[in-house]
Amino acid sequence: MTGLTRNAGSGDSIGDAFRVVGPARLVGKVAVRGAKNSALKLMAASLLAPGKNKLLNVPHIADVEIMAELLERLGCTVTHNTEDHTLTIDVPEIPAHKADYDLVRKMRASINVLGPLIARVGEADVALPGGDAIGSRGLDFHIAGLRALGAEVHSEHGYVIAKAPNGLAGTNISLEFPSVGATENLMTAAVLARGRTVIENAAREPDIADIGEYLIAMGAKIEGLGSSTITIEGVERLRPATHATLADRIVTGTWAFAAVMTQGDITIIGGRPEHLEIPLDKLVAAGAVITTTPDGFRVKMDRRPSAVDIATLPYPGFPTDLQPMAICMNAIAQGHAIVTENVFEGRFMFVNELKRLGATITVDGHHAAINGISELSGAPVLATDIRAGAGLVLAGLVSEGVTIVEDGYHVDRGYPDFAEDLRSLGADVTRIQPKLKKLLSALT
Repeated sequence: MTGLTRNAGSGDSIGDAFRVVGPARLVGKVAVRGAKNSALKLMAASLLAPGKNKLLNVPHIADVEIMAELLERLGCTVTHNTEDHTLTIDVPEIPAHKADYDLVRKMRASINVLGPLIARVGEADVALPGGDAIGSRGLDFHIAGLRALGAEVHSEHGYVIAKAPNGLAGTNISLEFPSVGATENLMTAAVLARGRTVIENAAREPDIADIGEYLIAMGAKIEGLGSSTITIEGVERLRPATHATLADRIVTGTWAFAAVMTQGDITIIGGRPEHLEIPLDKLVAAGAVITTTPDGFRVKMDRRPSAVDIATLPYPGFPTDLQPMAICMNAIAQGHAIVTENVFEGRFMFVNELKRLGATITVDGHHAAINGISELSGAPVLATDIRAGAGLVLAGLVSEGVTIVEDGYHVDRGYPDFAEDLRSLGADVTRIQPKLKKLLSALT
């Protein structure tokens, strides 16, 4: 039975859709909590240290609940205090080693238990992951790296099955692509391997450094965090630790784009501008005024944004997770822009939904050509993934009339209290049950 607690009385999770009334101008302050992409991986990394691990600044989102249930099935006891945003994971001396499909299919980050389990238990059976429909995200780099460390890895009946009966041994690994997930899995496997492991062309995202700092607090020996070469000296055992989750740079960036799109004025408390240098430079080019504050930064916009070209790249490049927001902003900007997607080929799936609001966009391969118009028009649309869903809600804020964003549960996976935060900034956004789904429910 899961130890998670949930906020009682929150209206945001009642409905499966967002009802957005536009146009709106967002003004005020909003706080950013811990990063989804860090919190989930920190939770998985906790498997490396038996005893009570404590994570601070953990967001209250659906994916955290899914990961908590997965850890519970592996033998952990998980308690999430959603009022003070702390999460305690009591890890057994010998965790179970099978991560079932019914949970893993809901969230790709579940694959991050692979590295810790093979390091701690010597075997792992992890279902092939699901998650957002944004394109191919194969496990080739994960598997090749684990094999280099000495694990026997193969796929069978929809599971990745890994065994290392004699333990893992350090080695040199060069990734063909700076995969975030592969870097994380290889780091968490190598910390308990014999000898030295060097990961070349490693991912450089702040989330990687966040996980590395947590592992160091556990007693791991890691150098090179934040660079493309990470060196790890294996240790025999790790100890429980307490760690504060890094602020969510994607949620931070979403609020920055929201301010620019709505010609608003938002102070983002807890946001770290140094993790968003390129996106913020793009917003300045669009016309925004951005100033740092003692506890974050402020984004102010007093005119219609200018169109800006954007190309997504691994960190420190423009994040693929902010690409939907960039397209939505350019859809109502002055001028013409090209947005190029270099990370996930399926990121443009939501463009047809945005075109339902009147956006003028032509997709050719991994390029989207956008001609900005002054205002969109409200209509029913469908969220295809977390970031597309958030982008469509923002598009609803710059549309005339009512926009219904269905399948809003996607947004819940990455944005805690999204509708409530938007209302605090002056938006008319509520959660509803879509009429079509109500009708279908009544007929069955």
